[in-house]
Amino acid sequence: MRPVQNSLHHEVAATLREEIFAGTLAPGSFLDEVALCERLEISRTPLREALKVLTAEGLLRHEPRRGCFVNEVTEQDLDDIFPVIALLEGRCAYEAARNATDADLVELTLLHDRLNGHAKAGRITDYYATNYLIHEAIITLANNRWLAQAIADLRKILKLSRLQSLGAQGRLAQSLSEHMTVFAALKSRDSEGAEAAMRTHLTRQREALRELARSQKPSRIAS
Repeated sequence: MRPVQNSLHHEVAATLREEIFAGTLAPGSFLDEVALCERLEISRTPLREALKVLTAEGLLRHEPRRGCFVNEVTEQDLDDIFPVIALLEGRCAYEAARNATDADLVELTLLHDRLNGHAKAGRITDYYATNYLIHEAIITLANNRWLAQAIADLRKILKLSRLQSLGAQGRLAQSLSEHMTVFAALKSRDSEGAEAAMRTHLTRQREALRELARSQKPSRIAS
């Protein structure tokens, strides 16, 4: 049995969102509504509601009389987004340093030990996964749903890109060092230090992506 109409368009949005992130629906590609309705076995109404959701998220752009296209992230977009997300995640680190309990720091220690192990072994995919868990843990410790929501929205846009910052020369070791600096500030309950270190971490990530984009054309960047 199909879900009710209201939940169906959220289900369709989730399916299309994953296809966009996976690259199945490539940046710049046109979304053929007729073909999508046939493939997903749905009517036009839930599909169009789903497209509105993804357009609001910035994953699609709607062109009058033409339809919807998967958005493309430009270098200018990245230059605009990274300073904002650095500010937001920096504030999360500030709040996390104030809120973290001893038990929280034990969990973060385990995550950073894992991150260090992946870096030393050159396990890039595992490093990315643990890196994500660390950022999520810090956002959770900040305990500010508005910060979390704003960061999640920006991450969706960044995820449209395909290039990985750790592909830049020396970036893996640099990223690990930056993470350990943030963690040291968290352990010291140094809010301002944690904020500054997190902002530096994200600013350098943008620098690494810019360097990588210069050596790989066309550029595709992943979060």
